[in-house]
Amino acid sequence: MPLLDPKTWQSRTLSGGEYAVTEPATGETLATVTSASADDVATATGQARAAQAAWARTPHFVRAGVLRRAGDLFTAHAEELRDWIVRESGSVPGKAEFELHVAAQECYEAAALASRPTGQMLPSEAPRLSYTRRVPVGVVGVISPFNAPLILSIRSVAPALALGNGVVLKPDPRTAVCGGLCLAAVLAEAGLPEGLLHVLPGGPQTGQALVADPLVPVISFTGSTAAGRAVGEAAGRHLKRAHLELGGNSALIVLEDADIDAVISTAAWGSFFHQGQICMTTGRHLVHASLYEEYVERLAAKADSLAVGDPYREQVHLGPVIDDSQLTKIRTLVESSTAGGARLVAGGTHERLFYRPTVLAGVDDSTPAYAEEVFGPVAPVRPFKDADDAAALAADGPYGLSLGIVTRDTARGLDLAERIPTGIAHINDQTVNDEAVAPFGGIAASGTGARFGGEANLEAFTELRWTTVRGDVAAYPF
Repeated sequence: MPLLDPKTWQSRTLSGGEYAVTEPATGETLATVTSASADDVATATGQARAAQAAWARTPHFVRAGVLRRAGDLFTAHAEELRDWIVRESGSVPGKAEFELHVAAQECYEAAALASRPTGQMLPSEAPRLSYTRRVPVGVVGVISPFNAPLILSIRSVAPALALGNGVVLKPDPRTAVCGGLCLAAVLAEAGLPEGLLHVLPGGPQTGQALVADPLVPVISFTGSTAAGRAVGEAAGRHLKRAHLELGGNSALIVLEDADIDAVISTAAWGSFFHQGQICMTTGRHLVHASLYEEYVERLAAKADSLAVGDPYREQVHLGPVIDDSQLTKIRTLVESSTAGGARLVAGGTHERLFYRPTVLAGVDDSTPAYAEEVFGPVAPVRPFKDADDAAALAADGPYGLSLGIVTRDTARGLDLAERIPTGIAHINDQTVNDEAVAPFGGIAASGTGARFGGEANLEAFTELRWTTVRGDVAAYPF
């Protein structure tokens, strides 16, 4: 029996008006969804706050049971949900299956959070019991993007619920089903009490209302750096916490001792996986000068060999980019780069939303596709002369999300990683990695640090309360 019934999405009580969710590969309408207005946000946060009090008092094993069942349901309905991710977000099936795997793991890890020790005993100068305890924040606002819609929603929704909070989720309207409505269906089927999770598809005004709402003390935002700055500024005005996971322009450093036969597959995956529409995408290939020409040639050959097309109906390596605005951004950055002197070695062409994997050589600091986050399947390659040069190039720029270093000498790779400020570093791997058990986040323009995964979720979605207990009423000299 299908988990999702598109008819229910048109009869929701939201008041923002109906719009079509389309398939990027074909332009076909997949669903008609009702969007949320600012008034809907206030209604949802009020209902979530009312339901949250009882949920926070629910025994931990009951909350954990809901999350475990949700994890099982992501697996049980994997085929149906995979097709939604493929068609709605333009993912290839393998990427969709990875999202479903991570979604299940996020639920299982969240279930384990519910029974974690919640505080510690403290010494005290007075004759009293003194301790700290982590308590739910109340209602968590989650704003998630289109590119990995299921993962980037569930990684905040699941731990926030497990720790006793209500959640209001605003998915990107382009991926409202696989980034929001499918989560609501899974969690409802798993037994989540009514009123705790609200899914509000909508645009910037819906997100602004969520950030400003007085019943939402914590915002979990994943998206562009520009939008994240606006969210952070608004949250600061309202004296609330904002956990921001933002953009990146991550470097892959290939040292002179690297195995060139092995590295090309790794390098191509880092730049071209999901059409480069991932915050951790390898945006800069820094290659030792002795390997540079061969690397460029072989990466270009790999790019030319990759199939691009409709991932739902064909067996391809890359699907479409999400929409025309993203295509225009990619095309503009590549064309301005070649106009400025960069050499187009592969790609640089598109048919409708299907942009070919692209390799650029001869880039420098002034090359737009090298200096900026492209969010498309573009691999700029630049030589370096030694490790000091590589470290300086990798550290240059506003972002600090992920880093990959390829070398036969792992100790040397670790030493080099220590010199480059990033939130994530991988030795002998590319820059796109994610696991539910690992803390995830960037620094500088890439965000406010590791706020998702493992123990980081405890800090993100609870408040630390100090409590003392005396046997008798304290006496004071008044």
